[in-house]
Amino acid sequence: MRAATAFRALTLAVIGALAFTSAISAAEVHVMISGGLTAAYKALVPEFERKTGHKVVTAFGPSMGTTTNAIPVRLERGEPADVLIMVGYALGDLIKQGKMVADSRVDLVKSPIGIAVKSGAAKPDIGSAASVKQALLAAKSVAYSDSASGVYVSTEMFAKLGIADQMKDKARMIPATPVGEIVAKGEAEIGLQQISELKPVTGIDIVGPLPEPLQKITVFSAGIATVSKERDAGKALISFLASSDARDALVRSGLDPIAAGATH
Repeated sequence: MRAATAFRALTLAVIGALAFTSAISAAEVHVMISGGLTAAYKALVPEFERKTGHKVVTAFGPSMGTTTNAIPVRLERGEPADVLIMVGYALGDLIKQGKMVADSRVDLVKSPIGIAVKSGAAKPDIGSAASVKQALLAAKSVAYSDSASGVYVSTEMFAKLGIADQMKDKARMIPATPVGEIVAKGEAEIGLQQISELKPVTGIDIVGPLPEPLQKITVFSAGIATVSKERDAGKALISFLASSDARDALVRSGLDPIAAGATH
């Protein structure tokens, strides 16, 4: 009888220890992520949580800029962060500032810029640089983002097409809000942004990617914030997003995986 009682006590102790170990191994991972990966990320996070037991808490915002939800601004405010997922060169700036662990960086995907119009509107010809130029000149209003694609469009592409002056009065940068939403509301005839950021928006039609002579591919990368309190769990999330398990979701959202076995 005593042996049975002792065995039962030992069993309960083992079960309790296992439960405690499981509880302390599950972490709350704080992520800051920009719009380029949002659609795929939202689809993948539940799977990561199911597989690992970790809980992911997410703050969304642009990779750059001075809006209240921009990732650099969030970090300056001291918001909790374990994983940063954002435009590669902006993440590189954070490494230089000592805000991200340098050797934790993983380049996840390449993202092309696309053009969108309101659903049902006539789709302009964008098959060549000349046709894109004509479409932009013919449009009454043009919108572009305040992140990587918009910086390129406003500071390089318009100049490359020789229409920088003509765009000054009718092209505008959209801070924080997805460009597609502005197009869907009819507040801009043409919107330019990463295709992966246009895809989740309802009420628009994606005409297609910019032609190769005008295209600017943006790399989105992930890394561990230096203020991270859950580095191991953060690394596990990055590894999952870079794995073959994440590839299909990334491709469906208009992204070209780098770390998930893509050949370039």
